[in-house]
Amino acid sequence: MIRLLQRVCCFLVVLLVFLSSSAPRLTAAERPWNVVFFLVDDLGWTDLACYGSDYYQTPNIDRLAAEGMKFTQNYSACNACSPTRGALMTGMYPARTHLTDWIPGWAKQYRDFPLKPPEWQQHLAQKYTTLPEALHEAGYKTMHVGKWHLGGPGNLPEDHGFNVNISGTNRGLPRSYHFPYGGDALKWDSRLTEEQRAGRYLTDRLTDEAVTLISEQKDNPFFLYFAFYSVHAPIQGRPDLAQKFRQLPKGKHHKNPEYAAMVHSVDIAIGRVRAQLEQSGIADRTLIVFTSDNGGVCRRTSSNIPLKGEKGQHWEGGTRVPAIVFWPGVTQPGSVCKTPTITMDFYPTILEITGVQGNAAHNRDVDGISLVPLLKNPQVALNREALYWHYPHYNVFIGIPYSAVRAGDYKLIHYYEDGHNELYDLAHDLGETQDLSAAQPELTARLEKQLQTHLQQVGAQMPVPNPAFKAKKQ
Repeated sequence: MIRLLQRVCCFLVVLLVFLSSSAPRLTAAERPWNVVFFLVDDLGWTDLACYGSDYYQTPNIDRLAAEGMKFTQNYSACNACSPTRGALMTGMYPARTHLTDWIPGWAKQYRDFPLKPPEWQQHLAQKYTTLPEALHEAGYKTMHVGKWHLGGPGNLPEDHGFNVNISGTNRGLPRSYHFPYGGDALKWDSRLTEEQRAGRYLTDRLTDEAVTLISEQKDNPFFLYFAFYSVHAPIQGRPDLAQKFRQLPKGKHHKNPEYAAMVHSVDIAIGRVRAQLEQSGIADRTLIVFTSDNGGVCRRTSSNIPLKGEKGQHWEGGTRVPAIVFWPGVTQPGSVCKTPTITMDFYPTILEITGVQGNAAHNRDVDGISLVPLLKNPQVALNREALYWHYPHYNVFIGIPYSAVRAGDYKLIHYYEDGHNELYDLAHDLGETQDLSAAQPELTARLEKQLQTHLQQVGAQMPVPNPAFKAKKQ
């Protein structure tokens, strides 16, 4: 009896070995797509060499653009960070989710201005199906590295679909980029030893974590959301890189060596992540997206020229940002897309590329449009009426309550303090120097009506009169 059982066991072992060896293996084209999403904080439209900088050095990002598709009219969902991050996670306009300013906003606006903001949402609400939740439900390992800034305990990355959260809290910036980061309460679910962590520049430290995660997940489909704290203030470059840029000739508009070092650190990080994808043998099945959460900061830091304005403001400099997508085997190397796109578009794009259905009820309210047709052919037209922005707040960057619409090449800005409009033709006036509202009243009225209709459809909250301001004036 014992011998019989032994023979049966041997037979089963041999059978299992045979079945496993003869099982069909997935070809590269059959494997699920991994996704690496790079979000840089406060990176301006011209802050990369491939977007025109003659001082900042970004060879790895330039290579990504040379191998993929560069978007020249891509926009952030807001002129501030938290709303754009929420828009990326949900695919919805900030006006729809009521998360319309950076968290917690600028307290001074409640006292010294004629309007006060509505009771806006100061965390990412649980009712939405986030991009990582949709991917996780489909079997993806979802990993967050870096800045979150969409809510604290109960609303952290792990509460919105991420399996792993490294450093994501409700903080919008570190106290220092130098170890130990000013005693900052960043959340670390670290895969590194204490020796590996000690003394590391923050961007390098986060990259160490990202590379380790990729090496651990090479055999499983994954979504890596690498949200840099850089190049947000404090402006602190890695010392050796800052010294390198001090010795280089300044550019025409870009001159700050500390900021140049921060940009270069981000570029090094991109290169390291891509090298790990190659080493893990999964680069050919990994979609890479690179963009920024809002426009660049100009004062003593950088320059957005030829764009007008900066982060926090309502002109192009506040919302026009770089975007590069590399979809191996699909995007044509060095291709350029001039079609206007916006943050929310990445939600349906990633779902379509990965073949993930997501939540049907949530998808009905998604405002983004899949960019898959453009990634295959940048000359095709998207079926979209316009792009919209809504910011019912004041901020330290002299930002004021406004809404805006871009339809075709025309952009209308509506100001809430006095109700007036400005109209610009971006095709001929990228710097927004000539207000056409008086010269084209019919177009101005039509675009304002279109904007107001949109705001009603998404349930946008409006700023309201500030009684404290009236009392102060009296």
